[in-house]
Amino acid sequence: MRQNPSFVLGDIPELRRLIERNPWVTLVSDTADGLVASHYAVVLDPDREDLTILGHVGRPDEAIHELGSHELLVIVQGPQGYISPSWYDANPAVPTWNFVVAHLRGIPEVLSDEENYRVLGNLVEHFEKRMPEPRLMEGTPANAEYARQISSGTVGFRLTPTRVTAKRKLSQNRPAETVERIIDQLENGTEYPNQALADEMRRARR
Repeated sequence: MRQNPSFVLGDIPELRRLIERNPWVTLVSDTADGLVASHYAVVLDPDREDLTILGHVGRPDEAIHELGSHELLVIVQGPQGYISPSWYDANPAVPTWNFVVAHLRGIPEVLSDEENYRVLGNLVEHFEKRMPEPRLMEGTPANAEYARQISSGTVGFRLTPTRVTAKRKLSQNRPAETVERIIDQLENGTEYPNQALADEMRRARR
């Protein structure tokens, strides 16, 4: 991913926030059979304060990705959307795309079956806890028995990135009044409404 100094995202708390809010990621491996991509949910390792993530793949994706034998690229995609030049000013301009994205690279550690089961339980709890009556993996004996059966079809991993490239392109190179017009169109316009992107643009201005 080409970098521009104006758009570099290197703040760890902001990167952690990006991962927390956008857990559905793309996993990319350069294998002996060529490039492979899969899509799974990840969470930050609760025992770490860095960008270590925990996740899992369904069998046989661990074999297809050759998981643990080489570098894995994890793409975290945040809010993104089209920006019309009509939202700028009268000067000549072209359309663009605003976005927030991070690339995490490293060799993943393949987890033991027991640790994978624990990670799966934490993953379920992480998302299910918002529900009025959460359905947890160990919520009932029947749930626990079923979860044990299903978990055997997955392989867990922990990835501590050794290389991170992140970019937050949110019109930082535009005048303040132009940015306000863009945000207004994203919040109140009818063509390309995008509240999540507008929120990120406001956050980037703080």
